[in-house]
Amino acid sequence: MKILVCISNVPDTTSKINFTDGDTKFDTNGVQFVINPNDEFGLTRAMWFKEKQGATVHVATVGDASVEPTMRKALAIGADEAIRINTEPTDGFYVAEQLAKVVKDGGYDLVICGRESIDYNGGMVPGILATLTGMNFINTCIGLEIEDKKVTAIREIDGGKETLSSSLPLVVGGQKGLVQESDLRIPNMRGIMMARKKALNVVEPVDGIKATTDAKFDKPAPKGAVKLANSVDELVDLLHNEAKVI
Repeated sequence: MKILVCISNVPDTTSKINFTDGDTKFDTNGVQFVINPNDEFGLTRAMWFKEKQGATVHVATVGDASVEPTMRKALAIGADEAIRINTEPTDGFYVAEQLAKVVKDGGYDLVICGRESIDYNGGMVPGILATLTGMNFINTCIGLEIEDKKVTAIREIDGGKETLSSSLPLVVGGQKGLVQESDLRIPNMRGIMMARKKALNVVEPVDGIKATTDAKFDKPAPKGAVKLANSVDELVDLLHNEAKVI
């Protein structure tokens, strides 16, 4: 089985976020970037298939040379090969177009994406990628088993879980639950040394549709001052007359 894990390079949630050029561009100065958490769950599951079933695992991302440390981390975790598509990931549709070319050229049986990235939270790429490649698609996946190309998947739905069966080739939109957080892997020294010898291939982008642009970024409004109520009557009055929530 040949697996491609799609990786997003995202800011660590502990980083302080700022914008430049009139709040039209994200300021990367001083920001630590990591593998998108939803993608990391998918990568860890792919590593299970590699170790238990002999699968080959590749990782791919869309971005410039600045994303290569993140790709090297994926290689250190155990991926066999990395592919960087050398273009700016402007929007979900454009990213899916670039990844679709890699999927078609690579002949992958299983493509695992995070259901969304934690920076833009668009949640578009897995579904669009499945459409562009003509592959089956299961989103919000929290369980995945494959035996003789027969897939059993569990996905999260409103109010519960749903068990589905499918066949390969398949695109999965994974999330927390696909593996447990305790199963996530930290690269060890041996993995880091081996990653230096693994291929990190840079491919040029295909012509695609850049359908959207960022007009402006706005930070959340600062929280207002806290008022302490000295009695239940005062609390009710504040909620009714000031907060206007009751």
